[in-house]
Amino acid sequence: MAKILIVEDDQAINNLIFMNLDLVGYECKQVFDGKEALNILDNWRPDLILLDVMIPYIDGFSLMEQNKFNNIPVIFVTAKDNVSHRVKGLKLGADDYIVKPFESLELLARIEAVLRRSKPVERKYTIGKTMINLDEHVVTVNKKTVSLTNQEFELLEVLINNCNLALSREQLLDLAWGHDYFGDTRTVDVHITKIRKKLQLENYIKTIYKFGYRLEVQK
Repeated sequence: MAKILIVEDDQAINNLIFMNLDLVGYECKQVFDGKEALNILDNWRPDLILLDVMIPYIDGFSLMEQNKFNNIPVIFVTAKDNVSHRVKGLKLGADDYIVKPFESLELLARIEAVLRRSKPVERKYTIGKTMINLDEHVVTVNKKTVSLTNQEFELLEVLINNCNLALSREQLLDLAWGHDYFGDTRTVDVHITKIRKKLQLENYIKTIYKFGYRLEVQK
């Protein structure tokens, strides 16, 4: 998995970001000010930097203005939500800009999108006897191809991209079916049942009582 540097002076927020990224398998390091960020880059090159704007010693905008990150992709993570700050951040070369407070799923999605552009890799996964190629939309169980509907594949991709995170039925419905879908959450249960059976994932897709589901995999 990709390596991510978290530059955030609020320890609680820094730890929360670290916890969520670590759960889905990213290799992360935490720093709390601009000087620390530059020091760690002397010996470690991440694939992506999550950068707060208002950090001690050297703020995020100044780090970008001074071109300190040597073409490493950057996502600004900040409480500054006015248009002028967003425009400034993007003009300085940031790849994205997310405003606090934010949902962890949104942050994960933005990270995945930036990494896919900057560091394209084959998205292949093995879970038990199942092999999944997200880019080619190919799924095999015991080396035999298994046919999934488009909606089953969309739901499977959401579970993989957010592995080890508990997702509510409402979140799964929104992420896999989209904002315009007007069905109820029972359709999630139906599709989960089908995916479990087709792909022999009964021991991996866990039911979270009165909440939703979690795909549990080893990192």
